[in-house]
Amino acid sequence: MKLEDRCRKIELVLSDVDGVLTNGHIIFDNQGIETKQFHIRDGLGIRLWQRAGYRFGLLTARASHIVRMRAVELHIDLVRQGFEDKLPVLQQILEQQGLQADQVCYVGDDLTDLPVLRRVGLGVAVADAVAEVRSCAHLVTQLAGGQGAVRELIETLLKAKNRWDDLIRKYLEP
Repeated sequence: MKLEDRCRKIELVLSDVDGVLTNGHIIFDNQGIETKQFHIRDGLGIRLWQRAGYRFGLLTARASHIVRMRAVELHIDLVRQGFEDKLPVLQQILEQQGLQADQVCYVGDDLTDLPVLRRVGLGVAVADAVAEVRSCAHLVTQLAGGQGAVRELIETLLKAKNRWDDLIRKYLEP
C-alpha cells in the first residue's frame, strides 16, 4: 500500500515519549527531580491535528509526572505510561476507541516500539531511531526525536488528508 493511502486512513496518532517527543535524554537534578525537554513545534503540530478532529495519544514504557503535565497542556487525554509491553495496551486502545489497527499511526524510536509499529496501519520511526525500528517503519522522519519529528509527521498526515492548507490559513491571512 502506498504511503499516502496509509496516511489517509489515520484517525489516531499514538506516540512514544522519550526519544520521540524528547531527544531521549533524562536529566535528574540534585533533588532527584526529573526534567525533559520538548520541542514547541511538536506541540503546535499536535494541537493542529486535534483541531482537525483527530485524536492523539501517548504510549510510553516509562512513567513520569512531566509527561502527564505535557499531556494536560496539550489536551491529550489518552495517556498510557509504564508499559514496556505495549502491544496489549494498543489492543485495549483500539477496543476503547472503536478503531481498527489500520486507522492508527504509531511513532517510536527503540526496540520496545517494534511490536506496535508492526501492528498499526502506519508505523513511523524518528530519524535517529535504532536501525531495527527504522527498517520496519513505513515512514522514517527527516527530523530526530525531540527536534520536531512529530510535527513533521503530522504535517505529512494532514497534507495527505488535504487538511493542512485550511488549518494554517488563519496564520497566513492578515
